[in-house]
Amino acid sequence: MNTNSTVSFFSPDNYFIDEKVGLFKFSNAYKLYNDQGVQIGNIVQNVPGFHKVLRLIFNKQMMPFMLDIKDMNDNVQVTIQRGWTFWMSKISISDASGNLLGKVSQKFRFFKPNFEISDSAENTIARITGDWKAWNFSIENPSGNSIGSINKKWAGAMKEIFTTADKYHVSIVPEYKEDFKKVAILASAITIDMVFNESK
Repeated sequence: MNTNSTVSFFSPDNYFIDEKVGLFKFSNAYKLYNDQGVQIGNIVQNVPGFHKVLRLIFNKQMMPFMLDIKDMNDNVQVTIQRGWTFWMSKISISDASGNLLGKVSQKFRFFKPNFEISDSAENTIARITGDWKAWNFSIENPSGNSIGSINKKWAGAMKEIFTTADKYHVSIVPEYKEDFKKVAILASAITIDMVFNESK
């Protein structure tokens, strides 16, 4: 996989995520759209058969999970993976070749999600904080300045296309440099619903 294609896939500044509801909730699947309402990819949770059995025994927040963000040709752009955990989640973000792009660490904070995103050298590059009930999150740089958001405010044509309440919108400021830091931040934000629900 050409790593340049991964940076290109994450070059837009706005993404709309739409959950695909399955018959059984052993795994999650989401559709990914651009701001024109065109589907550009899918987010798929890979759950091995024996994990489906283990989920009937163990609390899912303890269990490993793996999410693939794929383009419309079914090419994996990013994989988000967590191993077994017994407290705060630590999640890795890798490209299709398995190269580490960044990490996500869940930080303890009463009643509110707090995720810290670092690059492959473990330098903090962003934080995601906010109000889960209102589904309103801020993506901030290490200095605390807002560089993006996650919410359910679907504007314009997108509001007309998607009317159900379980969709959400991820945006990042256009000025942010297009590199693997942006990939790590957007991949974390795009999959936050799955990451948080698997972690709580």
